[in-house]
Amino acid sequence: MLEIKFSHKISDIDKNLWNQLSPTDNPFLRYEFLHALEESGSASAQSGWQPIHLQLQDNGITVAIMPLYLKNHSYGEYVFDWAWADAYQQHGLKYYPKLVCAIPFSPVMGPRLLTQQDPAPLLATIRAQIPVLCEKLGANSFHLLFPTEYEKNHLAQPKLMLRKGCQYQWFNQDYKSFEHFLSHFTSRKRKNVKKERQKVIDQGISHIQLSGHEISHQQIEQFYDFYRMTYLKRGREAYLNKEFFFKLQETMPDNLLLVIAIQGERSVAAALSLKDSDTLYGRYWGCFDEYDSLHFETCYYQGIDYCIQNNLKRFDSGAQGEHKIQRGFQPVATWSTHYVKEVGFNQAIKRFIVEETAMVDEQMIELSKFLPFKADE
Repeated sequence: MLEIKFSHKISDIDKNLWNQLSPTDNPFLRYEFLHALEESGSASAQSGWQPIHLQLQDNGITVAIMPLYLKNHSYGEYVFDWAWADAYQQHGLKYYPKLVCAIPFSPVMGPRLLTQQDPAPLLATIRAQIPVLCEKLGANSFHLLFPTEYEKNHLAQPKLMLRKGCQYQWFNQDYKSFEHFLSHFTSRKRKNVKKERQKVIDQGISHIQLSGHEISHQQIEQFYDFYRMTYLKRGREAYLNKEFFFKLQETMPDNLLLVIAIQGERSVAAALSLKDSDTLYGRYWGCFDEYDSLHFETCYYQGIDYCIQNNLKRFDSGAQGEHKIQRGFQPVATWSTHYVKEVGFNQAIKRFIVEETAMVDEQMIELSKFLPFKADE
């Protein structure tokens, strides 16, 4: 008989156990990443991300872990349910708190159940227990965001609604160089990319790429000032604080890639990505002043260059951004599963999801027409 145990902070779970149970080297699933979020206060009860990590135990031995949070808002999830929350409020009902299985502030696909066993029966146990978990923890709903295709298929059932989304990712087709990659573009699209890259050079801007222990404390501090500015320009504070990035640099430097844009002797922008053995994850970016095409170069072209030079298979560029399509990023389906305790809202949300899925399907087909590749590619 499997038993469920909760931990209200990740430090209550052994670091080696957590990392050994992970079936992948995805950096967002590592203990160090989630620990940095909690220790820095970026993911905490005060920020609305109360850790309540789930452990499945067999005779007292943990055989699986699921990163889980009790939330009183919907910020930092990238699967948007604000309309659902508004509908609840209009009917005098409470939508929050809710249980969310996700990586905070990180719309990255990957396993949400960490185990070295056959996950199917373990997922079945959790699936059956979701209504009980919501009652026990005082949550009005349960949401599992950006799971693998396997998990999505094994969690599907009438009470768990399946929602489809779309991201944009680049795939390495054994390219030998950036020029080789561009040779697969149509002539017009190839010229557009070359023009953008040349515009950056014409402004006297060059780039350096740093990883591992090449990244200094001072450079992380400088990057953070750029990153924070992207939020301040929109009139809000950044989700992640400086301490979080210092902890990443300290505990998982080999998973970091820092790209710095330099004009003369002055740094003018920076992008920080994470990486594993086959994927680059473009995440955080910032600049003080605006420069023509600098965002595209720093966040996308530099990342593609890095993937080609280091034989990485994929570049996950994050959520949103249809402008990525014409630069070689392909639309990819993402998934989430949802359980709502309020029976009266089930049918309404199901109708919403059906209509939304049809729009996502149509959007993905339409966007694919704007890919820059030659017709025979």
